[in-house]
Amino acid sequence: MFLSVFEIFKIGVGPSSSHTMGPMVAAGRFLDLIRAAPFDVAGLRGSLHGSLAFTGVGHATDRATILGLAGFLPESYDHAQAEETLAAIRESGKVTPPGLPTLNFRPKDDLTFDYGPALPGHANGMILMATDAQGDVILQETYYSVGGGFVLTEKELAAGKDTDTGPPVPYPFKSAAEMLDMAKTSGKSVAQMKRANEISRGCSQSLAEGTARLWQVMDDCITRGLDTEGELPGGLRVKRRAKAIREQLEAERGMNLNAPHTINDWISTYAMAVNEENAAGGQVVTAPTNGAAGVMPAVIRYWLDHVPGAAPSKIEDFLLTAAAIGGLVKYNASISGAEAGCQAEVGSAAAMAAAGLCAVMGGSPEQVENAAEIALEHHLGMTCDPVKGLVQVPCIERNGLGAIKAISAASLALRGDGTHFVPLDSAIETMRQTGQDMHEKYKETSLGGLAVNVPNC
Repeated sequence: MFLSVFEIFKIGVGPSSSHTMGPMVAAGRFLDLIRAAPFDVAGLRGSLHGSLAFTGVGHATDRATILGLAGFLPESYDHAQAEETLAAIRESGKVTPPGLPTLNFRPKDDLTFDYGPALPGHANGMILMATDAQGDVILQETYYSVGGGFVLTEKELAAGKDTDTGPPVPYPFKSAAEMLDMAKTSGKSVAQMKRANEISRGCSQSLAEGTARLWQVMDDCITRGLDTEGELPGGLRVKRRAKAIREQLEAERGMNLNAPHTINDWISTYAMAVNEENAAGGQVVTAPTNGAAGVMPAVIRYWLDHVPGAAPSKIEDFLLTAAAIGGLVKYNASISGAEAGCQAEVGSAAAMAAAGLCAVMGGSPEQVENAAEIALEHHLGMTCDPVKGLVQVPCIERNGLGAIKAISAASLALRGDGTHFVPLDSAIETMRQTGQDMHEKYKETSLGGLAVNVPNC
């Protein structure tokens, strides 16, 4: 099993990896399908199903789909250009994707929200269609946005998880138990094994440059969030708080009565800064999703700014270790809130961040696995119930608490010798089963939980 660090961590756009980035990617893939088809396509249609329908407006799913069909991609997204393009599409009822003729597409009529039963493959389903000059469908594909910006067609989903066709990697662990066995046999750390896997599919220079870019985008996102104030879009009138809290914390520096627990406020503020940017549609890194994008950057920033001996040169090890854990969670359970609740998003992010922090602070592979297990175990059962379908309440604060849990988990693991009662594999399997049993209304539909018990206006 191999999932690249650049698949777990993707540079993209808010507010949601599964509801914004995924549909945009799916639309891009459909355009490729049209380009390769022998038909004369005249128009486009689409339908959103399951969670993509129920929380689609709040997660900008319709907007992302429209822009995707116009040729936009998350990694090269330009906000100003997107606004101009959306306005032009709504006025003209047409899109002109690169490499294709102008196509009829009137979003109000041609993109529908289907609030009936979800499609059979996944809670996040969408169907895209191409039509001829008479309006008849001549090409159709079903896509599933399975979390973290990953997109699968109906056929790909049915094929199962072992679809990697690349060359063999030196350490192909599919479970935490296999990861620990390979670490023991090879004498390598989790990061060293993951690095060897990455280099076997690429090169050390591209890995170094890519991970440096990931951290740069994360850190820039924190900085923007800490410097920006105002109200978040969407109608809830949620005010950004990261800047004001940062200013309070800076004013309190050097005070004799400064409480030790104030460090938690710094950690939360770093995470909230990222998720406020995400909620505003800014550039973030999936870690492993947009909804959980603040946990990893907050823990790294905490480590760099507040832990003696922290060194930027170890950030690659942090990200590689975290990606190894994220790959295990995705392969054996889920990182999709629509599939398994927020335990799959913030819970997975906390496990990844705890493992990464433990590793760069000198933890053994056994301690790293323990740190990830502690963090995931104490997110089990967490629902995904965003108020008004927006990635704001409770999502922004939830990232702050997820980061604090991750740091606590790493610290506890480092106090032990790696021996512990519950294996990470058991925690991951429990998360999968819990998500399977969780009622659909608690899985990113905004039909239960806080979403129905808090006034939406």
